[in-house]
Amino acid sequence: MPTRSSEPDRSAFGAPGHSGASRRNGSVYPESVDRLIDEFSKLPGIGRRSAERLAFHILKSPAPDALKLARAVEDVKRSVRHCGVCFNLTETDPCHICSDDRRDRSLILVVEQPKDLISLEQTGMYKGVYHVLMGLIRPLDGVGPEDITVNDLLRRVEDPNANSGGVAVREVILGLNPVVEGDGTALYLGEELHRRGVRVSRLARGLPSGGQIEFASRAVLADAIQGRQSME
Repeated sequence: MPTRSSEPDRSAFGAPGHSGASRRNGSVYPESVDRLIDEFSKLPGIGRRSAERLAFHILKSPAPDALKLARAVEDVKRSVRHCGVCFNLTETDPCHICSDDRRDRSLILVVEQPKDLISLEQTGMYKGVYHVLMGLIRPLDGVGPEDITVNDLLRRVEDPNANSGGVAVREVILGLNPVVEGDGTALYLGEELHRRGVRVSRLARGLPSGGQIEFASRAVLADAIQGRQSME
């Protein structure tokens, strides 16, 4: 009768020194898992531990679900681009906002990034078109007007054929974040747009609806005082 060995079956684990686990940087994960964790950790706000949790979620998911994620990433990189008119994210050119003849194309709301456009659009209160700067003027970082889409905005103002639907622009609304770079960019744009004879306005700033004065910062209160409105 054969004698049962007390040694574990090492064939299930691989020969010593030849395991399937990667030893890169001291890691014990398989190399493909290590690469997945590395890629997840490059995402904004994702640290190494969060990247590991995401990677193991993918590993535990059924193969069709995991491959759906992979295809979604591939599809978005292949099909999504910036609108040739306003630089919004789109799968068609021009985007659905620029091509909507129900919108007031003579009114342009300027924002910094596509996510700002999405936030404003979700209110359902704005019926004009947009222009996405894709950044702000940051002289200390070497970012000038030519590095973002300022020239494209000015071209839309100067030439109706460059604007949505070939409509002449009558007003530009500056919807930039109230930070130093946002205010500097707004000042530059205001001067350039005034020089071209177009009306310029900016989104109201100050106390938010439902807010309380005692909890507002000095900057918010200063904006509220300067931007006060008549009740007549």
